[in-house]
Amino acid sequence: MKVLLLSVSTGQGHHQAAMAAMDSLRVRGVDCEMLDIYEYISPRLSESIAKGYLISTQFSPFVYGKLYRLAEKKEKSDTKLSIARLTNEILSHKLTSYIDNFDPDVIVCTHVLSGHLVTHMRDKGRLQNTRLVGIVTDFAIHPFWEDTVLDYYITASHLLNNQLKKKQIPLEKVMPLGIPVAEKFSSRTDPAAARTALGLEDKMTVLLMSGSMGYGNMVKVIKQIDQLDMHFQIISVCGRNMHAKEKIDQLETRRRVINYGYVDNVDQLMDASNCIITKPGGITVSESLAKGLPIIIINPIPGQEDRNVEFLTNNGLALKVTPTFPIDEAIYQMLSNKWRQEHSDSMIHYIGKPRSAADFAEFVISLRRAEA
Repeated sequence: MKVLLLSVSTGQGHHQAAMAAMDSLRVRGVDCEMLDIYEYISPRLSESIAKGYLISTQFSPFVYGKLYRLAEKKEKSDTKLSIARLTNEILSHKLTSYIDNFDPDVIVCTHVLSGHLVTHMRDKGRLQNTRLVGIVTDFAIHPFWEDTVLDYYITASHLLNNQLKKKQIPLEKVMPLGIPVAEKFSSRTDPAAARTALGLEDKMTVLLMSGSMGYGNMVKVIKQIDQLDMHFQIISVCGRNMHAKEKIDQLETRRRVINYGYVDNVDQLMDASNCIITKPGGITVSESLAKGLPIIIINPIPGQEDRNVEFLTNNGLALKVTPTFPIDEAIYQMLSNKWRQEHSDSMIHYIGKPRSAADFAEFVISLRRAEA
């Protein structure tokens, strides 16, 4: 069996979901390849898209959020000459040869743009015998998924089904298996053992993360929570933001701050922690829920991350920091309220999908078996 995973370079989440899905498929003997469609078709185009997304989310978040909300309000388009359709007409020609050579049984799209591309190819008479699967990588159904026509849609939760219904996506095509995350997040090590392995004290631990690009003012967050009269240590992960790492390394704090740059053992850091402070990207949230970790949300990017916040807070999975509910208050309330911790644990267990990648892989394999 062959599976092709198509992603797009707008943030790391889409690639991470594709990698988690691919690793789980390969463990089960499936021949997989992963392709960044714009990187393959045009490296310059891919770089422009990636930079445009980074600039829009970091330097013009208000504008990005406004555009996202406008897209949410649009009606489903049947226009044959839309910009997206014209773009797909041009881009699909080069991708066709790659797909013909690999000849996949299943194509998996972790970004709505790749979903549009394969929808266009099927409209043109191609991919008739290939199953097309989309993975929605947030806790909301993004704009433009309704303009795709795929065989199946993988979502974070069955609680999103009403959104899908309103977008006229048939529920028989929906598989709420969870956003695929690496299988190392599927179980949790004892916190004391994880702290020992990391060389930490065995005490209450707060994990602060800000995404792979180190988005947000982490120095300010640490200064605020350092003033609390509570006994805990802080693990800080700055990603690729070396400026933030240097500033945190130089901070004088009342409590111990273990500060990292980019790491590949987030699963172990989560095992050692009692809660996580993070921006609400779909992958980080899914990893946290899989690990059973309570979430405090900071710095959401307007747009899809705002929708993640709504889902998480409305379902009792997270607290959100605001100008009138600062981070120190959020930490205090989360760590002091035993009833809330128990309630949060129950909801995390209900919503979290620790087997998301394994369940996804088994589902994809079943598609081939069903046709055999």
